[in-house]
Amino acid sequence: MSKKSGALIDMQFITSSISTMLVLLLLGTVVFFVLAANNLSVYVRENIAFSVLISDDMKDPDILQFRNRLNAKPYVKQTDYISKKQALQEQSEAMGTDPAEFLGYNPFTASIEVKLNAEYANSDSIAWIKDEILSEKGVIEINYPQDLLDAVNRNIRKISVVLLGLAALLTLISFALINNTIRLTIYSKRFLINTMKLVGASWAFIRRPFLVRNVWVGILAGVIADGILVAAAYALVRYEPDLLAVITPGVMLVVMGAVFLFGVVITTFCAWISINRYLRMKTNELYYN
Repeated sequence: MSKKSGALIDMQFITSSISTMLVLLLLGTVVFFVLAANNLSVYVRENIAFSVLISDDMKDPDILQFRNRLNAKPYVKQTDYISKKQALQEQSEAMGTDPAEFLGYNPFTASIEVKLNAEYANSDSIAWIKDEILSEKGVIEINYPQDLLDAVNRNIRKISVVLLGLAALLTLISFALINNTIRLTIYSKRFLINTMKLVGASWAFIRRPFLVRNVWVGILAGVIADGILVAAAYALVRYEPDLLAVITPGVMLVVMGAVFLFGVVITTFCAWISINRYLRMKTNELYYN
């Protein structure tokens, strides 16, 4: 093989790898947003708290036992106890004045702030959870931002549908782009493939180097795309550390695995289809396809 043809093959390999990497990068970005959006929805729903107002007749040991019972429930993620004194202090700071000074007494009641696990943060679950908590002795009232929760769940469903639709569309587009890139590369070798057929080489023998080459294209493109995605995620987390609640190591592992696997599988599959197409062609058909 001449230096010129070797350089051409290397350039084709590099070009194919870069083209495939760009497509995988786009696909990986969409997968990242789908998974991050799911984590964000969980984070938002688990941080919408409702207040369980406690009767003044309920003693501290009883309140502690009640809170422990709440923490043992499968639907409770976290509870925080707010005493009458603490409630008065927080409201005084918010209002800029002390209500107890002109009322002569503390008008606030003790409460327990309850945060639910994400799977229970919906209207149906909250209905029976409220009934169950209200049946407890000493519970006066439950305040829950139902409108906020309904709006969050409604928007999450809309965003999820849009992102999943976009992911499906980009998967098809990615397949088409990568397939065209590989098909053009193999098209330039169609006469070489035909020559090898004429000298008696088996289809498997002819197919093998093309498949191996494109497996390496997929591996290289996947590794580079993963590196860029990880670097971008790291930069985001460095800029805003709170994003760690959304951009978790699990999300990045799934994204990296999906990009790498898709890159290897799709390049191999597209190469298989294109090679077989030219293996079936007769010599005279090569000039028109």
